Amino acid sequence: MKLIECPRDAMQGWHSPISTEDKISYLNALLKVGFDTLDCGSFVSPKAIPQMADTALVIPRLKRAGSRSKLLAIVANQRGAEEAVVFDEIDYLGYPFSISETFQLRNTNKTIADSLELVDSLQELCIKNSKQLVVYISMGFGNPYGDPYDEAVALQWVDELVKMNIHTISLADTVGVATPDVITRLFASLIPAYPTVEFGAHFHSAPYNWEEKVAAAYEQGCRRFDSAIKGIGGCPMAKDELVGNLATENLLDYCVRQHEALKLDIAALTAAQQIAERIFI
Repeated sequence: MKLIECPRDAMQGWHSPISTEDKISYLNALLKVGFDTLDCGSFVSPKAIPQMADTALVIPRLKRAGSRSKLLAIVANQRGAEEAVVFDEIDYLGYPFSISETFQLRNTNKTIADSLELVDSLQELCIKNSKQLVVYISMGFGNPYGDPYDEAVALQWVDELVKMNIHTISLADTVGVATPDVITRLFASLIPAYPTVEFGAHFHSAPYNWEEKVAAAYEQGCRRFDSAIKGIGGCPMAKDELVGNLATENLLDYCVRQHEALKLDIAALTAAQQIAERIFI
């Protein structure tokens, strides 16, 4: 089981500024917990996402000694990727590849065709700099814009990415529209078809329906899940109100009930939760 903690997703749309020092304190606390990966920041336009404008200042002050967690940073274009790869601390670049044309233009100012070309370039850049590329299929379960969507569309674009040798692909429920049936069918189709690809789930969900989404993916063999402490976050580029992330606390409870062996430091998790209570008020 891989647990991807997403403080970046929690912070990026928060309604009040979060100081650089608070970000550093929170991320360093999370590094002690034992998550597989921390989605820790992004190299994107500070005008679009002002909360992430200081990522380049935060990364060098993270204390990775003794932590097994890897660091992931989100990029939206070639320039951001080139800024990110200079940091030895970063293991993964994450790119949001939307299968909704409207959202791809809104989020990265690119068409889907342009975005696919960028993925190819990002993959080359990552290989050259000893990083790995994680591609997020945003709007992977549908979109609110009326753009064409069905499961065949999602499968088509995943196939294109696999042909480009992308080995980690996470399906993102960007606006919280995924239903258990669609989740089940997608993962049931993808996981057996591409055994060399690690598929993940990035669910935005309300508190009342998170478990049915997690269970649908888990029962089809998904073992990579993104979440955020307190369930804070969502994509500020998608719509006016943030849907909320899958809460880490809920995901951990589900894992325990499934008898997953989680190597987490519970005292460190509690300390990180206390910092979250102070920051996200």
